[in-house]
Amino acid sequence: MLGEVLTAILTPFHPDGSVDVDAFRRLARHLVDNGSDGLVVAGTTGEVPTLTDEEKLELFAAAVDAVGDRASVVANTGTYDTAHSAHLTGEAHDLGVDAILAVTPYYNKPPQRALVRHFQEIACMTDKPVLAYNIPSRVVVNIEPETMDELVRIENLAGIKQANDDLDQARHIVDLGLVLYAGDDNLVLPFVELGGEGGICVHTHVWGAQTKEMVRRQKSGDAAGARLLNEEMEPAYALLKIQTNPIPIKAAMNLLGHELGGYRLPMVEPTDGELAQVRACLERAGVLEPARA
Repeated sequence: MLGEVLTAILTPFHPDGSVDVDAFRRLARHLVDNGSDGLVVAGTTGEVPTLTDEEKLELFAAAVDAVGDRASVVANTGTYDTAHSAHLTGEAHDLGVDAILAVTPYYNKPPQRALVRHFQEIACMTDKPVLAYNIPSRVVVNIEPETMDELVRIENLAGIKQANDDLDQARHIVDLGLVLYAGDDNLVLPFVELGGEGGICVHTHVWGAQTKEMVRRQKSGDAAGARLLNEEMEPAYALLKIQTNPIPIKAAMNLLGHELGGYRLPMVEPTDGELAQVRACLERAGVLEPARA
């Protein structure tokens, strides 16, 4: 539908903290050239809580312009305010994005029946595919299987980004006929083994081609080859555990020469120790030359 490997793209910033749209365009093209079938714009990895609506819309438009003829562009429009999310969805639709991603409302802990209403209101603002993002570790509320049974009735709710390692729930999503994307990078292979499409990932900023090949191998019947690639990407999964996303992945990209700038509070620069760990992961993976003593 939207591709197997989607990267939740970072948002580059100028030294003064403003969005660096030119660097964003370069990064978008780089990711699509290196394994990504599509991009999720203005997600958590893109520091969306710190972006204004105007900045989000500017990034959506920039992505469509930069790679929209070669890759899918998924606009993250989800907030914990349903009306706000629906409004952003309509605006993103008008800019020509290919799909919408909307997270379960966070902090306010709505009941399950409210989640259905939330996604209904978002989906009615577009005829493009909508992906619901289930990440209970961050929003506290899990989209329960019974609620998935209701969501599948929304005509253009096409899939779920599932950042939940419950394989029974993942299998239920596939059985419902919804497209399943792994929302945690280390879940891509287990979910594809269950019939999932692929992943919406962070590590694919660096390991995009390898992830694409892993998915290809698994779907073509080369399970052993897929597992081997998954094991080889252990440094990628270790990197993401060093500190809260997007701190380590932006640090990694900067070390690799992409010049994406710093962070907006409440995200902060990595400590010297954290940066050393990021460097060690990249060196172990063979994508960065070891620092000379």
